Amino acid sequence: MRAAVISLTENGRKLSARLTETAAFFEAERFCFHSHCDKNSHTFDDLGDLVADIFQKYDALVFVCACGIAVRSTAPHLNSKTTDPAIIVIDDCGKFVIPLLSGHIGGANALAERIAEVLGAQAAITTATDTGGRFSPDSFAAANGLIITDMSAAKAIACAVLDGEKIGFISDCGYDNIPPELCTDTDCRTGIYVGCNDKMPFPVTLRLVPKNIVLGIGCKRATNCETIERAVRSALDSAGIAFERVICAATIDLKSNEAGLLGFCEKYGLKLHFFTAQMLMEADGDFTSSDFVKSITGVDNVCERSAVKCSGGRLIMRKTAAGGVTVAAAEKLMTLDFERKVL
Repeated sequence: MRAAVISLTENGRKLSARLTETAAFFEAERFCFHSHCDKNSHTFDDLGDLVADIFQKYDALVFVCACGIAVRSTAPHLNSKTTDPAIIVIDDCGKFVIPLLSGHIGGANALAERIAEVLGAQAAITTATDTGGRFSPDSFAAANGLIITDMSAAKAIACAVLDGEKIGFISDCGYDNIPPELCTDTDCRTGIYVGCNDKMPFPVTLRLVPKNIVLGIGCKRATNCETIERAVRSALDSAGIAFERVICAATIDLKSNEAGLLGFCEKYGLKLHFFTAQMLMEADGDFTSSDFVKSITGVDNVCERSAVKCSGGRLIMRKTAAGGVTVAAAEKLMTLDFERKVL
């Protein structure tokens, strides 16, 4: 998790330095008001301008200041609990750590607890499921890489949990540590289905889709970012695979300096993995073979082998070629864990 730690006072500066020097569970950059800064921090003159610039660049914004200041500076940029970064406030004396926004999906609650441990502070968690120690569908989805397809259904599940209602659970993935609020009985009013089908097994069904697709990509030299994106999206659309499910991409190491491929992955925040020809040839599976590709790269197929090698799973979309780009997709095996946290 990438976080921006923002302070306004001298106490805040010291606290931000202490936090970033001690906490190894996130990657943090410090932003200090110009009159209270040091050589290890970025400086700023106007908080509103700073927040406008960095709001979408970090997974979390951690303010060391009053809650009101954090609220007013972030309010113009808030959009949705599914897309906003985690917003956390630490008081100037370091006594309380308060998750203001994106407590579940954005991981603010879990991050606040970890920060509180480091500072010896009190995490002030206010979300009902957390204060009662109950199952939260939002937190479960975020921690396990699942896409929430219907926020109204997620809210209905959370309300049913607080009302003591049994929640049904059906999953195409394996899972561990199912909580007492959930059961595998399909005779429930509300329930959760984890998978990629359009199943709606309960009158009120929250469908959670696994985010576990690894792309394998090959391309001609100097293929631009736009061409690669068109090829990827077209291939996924034809295969009925949502682009939102993609977690990373892979290719042969010969493409490590391919600007278009690097640009595509950077645009969507996808880590790009590289493999040697020998490593790709060691991938297990039945692949589309090309003598021409082997004569150029040393391996008979780049995209399919890259997807399987990187994912460790099974190929679900074979080689698709368009505009000098080849695309394949593999599904990474997932085991859900109800005790897994965002951090």
